[in-house]
Amino acid sequence: MPEQPRPFTEDDIDSMPVLVRRRIEAMVLGPMIRAFQDEFGEQEANRVAQRVIEEIAQDQGAAFAQKAGGNDIPTYVASKGAWTANNALEIDVLEMDEKRYDYNVTRCRYAEMYRELGMQDLGFIFSCGRDFNFPLGYNKNMKLTRTQTIMQGDSFCNFRYEIEENAGNG
Repeated sequence: MPEQPRPFTEDDIDSMPVLVRRRIEAMVLGPMIRAFQDEFGEQEANRVAQRVIEEIAQDQGAAFAQKAGGNDIPTYVASKGAWTANNALEIDVLEMDEKRYDYNVTRCRYAEMYRELGMQDLGFIFSCGRDFNFPLGYNKNMKLTRTQTIMQGDSFCNFRYEIEENAGNG
């Protein structure tokens, strides 16, 4: 069971439940991206937003590893309490060991929140779009495979993390 997040302090945003952070971000970024869509076209605005959020996620993954004091799967799992705080995700763990972490998200309050805000189309960019780059920043050998999301209308999200020992070699 992932650890519960520390109580939030204003000088440590990482202790804030991520669901709360994403709501605040969406309330600012959503109207801004809508204005950019109107001005520059939806495809171009979304492309730029996705690129920036992916870059931020990779940087956050590296910072997360440094703060957690490790970049292996057990440390990753044990340190992700802020993502599940406030029952943000209901998860069925399928496999977890030193090299793999496979789980399905069966309920996603992030998707529910973006729908409630009228931003379901942006929710994938704001949240799901981070999912591949965050672990890449955390550990360059960590690979995520995910083929479906609740955000995009599927009944569950399938997260499959693996540490590839020979990634990038040869």
